[in-house]
Amino acid sequence: MEEALYNLSFERSILSSIIFDPSQFDELEARLKPDDFYLPAHQDIYLAMKALVQNDRPIDEEFIKKELSNKKKFDEGTLLEILSSNPISNTMAYIQEIRDKALKRHLLTLTTEIKRVTLEEDLPSGEVVNLVEKKLYEITQDNQTSDFKDAPRITEDTMAYIAEMKARGNSVLVGVDTGFAELNKMTTGFGKGDLVILAARPAMGKTSLALNMVQNLLEQGKGVAFFSLEMPAEQLMMRLLSIKTSIYLQKLRVGDLNDDEWSRLNNAIEQMQQSKLFVDDQGSVNINQLRSRLRKLKSKHPEIEMAVIDYLQIMSGTGNKDRHLEVSEMSRGLKMLARELEMPIVALSQLNRGVESRHDKRPMLSDIRESGSIEQDADIILFVYRDDVYLYKEEKEREKAAKAEGKEFVGTYIEKEEEDSEIIIGKQRNGPTGHVKLVFQKKLTRFVDAPAYGGTEIVYENIDTSSANMDVGGNISMPTI
Repeated sequence: MEEALYNLSFERSILSSIIFDPSQFDELEARLKPDDFYLPAHQDIYLAMKALVQNDRPIDEEFIKKELSNKKKFDEGTLLEILSSNPISNTMAYIQEIRDKALKRHLLTLTTEIKRVTLEEDLPSGEVVNLVEKKLYEITQDNQTSDFKDAPRITEDTMAYIAEMKARGNSVLVGVDTGFAELNKMTTGFGKGDLVILAARPAMGKTSLALNMVQNLLEQGKGVAFFSLEMPAEQLMMRLLSIKTSIYLQKLRVGDLNDDEWSRLNNAIEQMQQSKLFVDDQGSVNINQLRSRLRKLKSKHPEIEMAVIDYLQIMSGTGNKDRHLEVSEMSRGLKMLARELEMPIVALSQLNRGVESRHDKRPMLSDIRESGSIEQDADIILFVYRDDVYLYKEEKEREKAAKAEGKEFVGTYIEKEEEDSEIIIGKQRNGPTGHVKLVFQKKLTRFVDAPAYGGTEIVYENIDTSSANMDVGGNISMPTI
C-alpha cells in the first residue's frame, strides 16, 4: 500500500542530483512542486533550494543547512541520507514516478473529502458533484495552491506580470482581444478570470456583438466555447460565415449566391472547419452542468481562451428557489468558474422593459433583469444600444395609428444598411466607464469600428482616463527586476 503512495529513495536521488548539479534545478523546478515530495523534511529541503536560487546563492550542503537552520527546520540525518544517495542521470523518469505517486495521494485525500461532505456534512448531491469535479480539475491541472500567498510570492508574480507586459511593447491590449480597437483601448481586453456581462434589449444585437468577438478570436487561431441556449449551432455558424465572407445573411439562408459568393463561402467553410470553435446548443443547462462541461472541455482543449453564454436568463435553476436566488447562484458560479479556469466568460443578459418607458432609452445598470447579483459579480458590464431600433419602432407605431384613424401617413424614417451604435461600459472593475462608438452592418449582422471621420472619440464619465488613452508609440522604462 505505502509503496504505491511514495518512494523515499527516488525523492532522495532527485535532491542529491540537484546538489551534485545545481544547473538543472530550473528545469526540475518547473516540473516538481514541494508537495510532490512525501516526506516533510524533503519538502523543506526542496523549498530551501528554491529560496537559495531566488537569492542568487549556491545550492550546496552548507547553504542548505544555513537556510534550514534559520527557519528551524534543519534535520541533519535527512540531509546526510540525501548526500549519501547516488545522483542520477535520467531525472525525468524519477520525476514522473514521484509525480505519479503524489497524484495518487491527492486522489486518496479526495476520497476522504468525498466521504466527509457526503456523510458527515450531508451536502446536496449537486454540491458534492461540483466539489469533486473542481478538485479533480485542480489535481489534473497541477493547480494546487496554498491557502495564502505571502508577500514575496505576490511581489514576484506582480513583477513577472509587469515584465511580460513590457515585453509586449507597452501595448494597450493586455487581456483577450475584443476585436474592436476603441473597446480594447477602454478595457485593455477581457482579463483572465473576468465575468463580462453583455446586456441589451431584444433586437439590439448582443448575440451579433458576441459572435463578432468570437470570430476575431477564431481568426487568431484561438479557441472559444459557446453555450447557445436559444439558437442551434447551425444558425450560429451561418451568422459567423456572413461576418467572415461579407455575404448577406438572408442570401445564405436561402442559398441565393452567385459564383463569386459560392467561392468565398467554400473558402470560408474550409477555414472554419479548422477553427477551434466548440458549441453546446442543447438549449437547457444549469450552472452545475455548465461547470462540468466547460471544465472537461478546457481540460481537453487548453487552447480555449473565452467562453460565451447566450443567454443568462434562459439558464435553468438547480432547485425550487426564488428566481432572484437562482440568478444570484448562476452569476456567482460563473465568476468563480472564470477565475478557476483563468479565462474570461462572457454572459449575455436581457434588460427590463422599463428602459423603453424613458425618454432616453440608453440602458443603465438597474435595467438588468435580477440586476443585484449580476451587477455585483461582474467585472465588466457592456450595454449594446442602437437608436435606429427605437426610431424604426416609433415610425411603425405612428403608421399604425394613422391607418387606424383613416389618415394618410408620410414616413420620415429612412432605413439604413449601416447604423450608428454605442457600446456603453456601465461597469468596469479595473478601468473607466464610458461609451464606444461602432457601426452595425444590418445585412451582415456585423459590428465594425466606426471610421475615423465618423467620430470614434470616446466619451468618458467624469473620471481620470489617462491610463485608457496611453500613448502606445513610445517606450516606457521600468526598473531592473
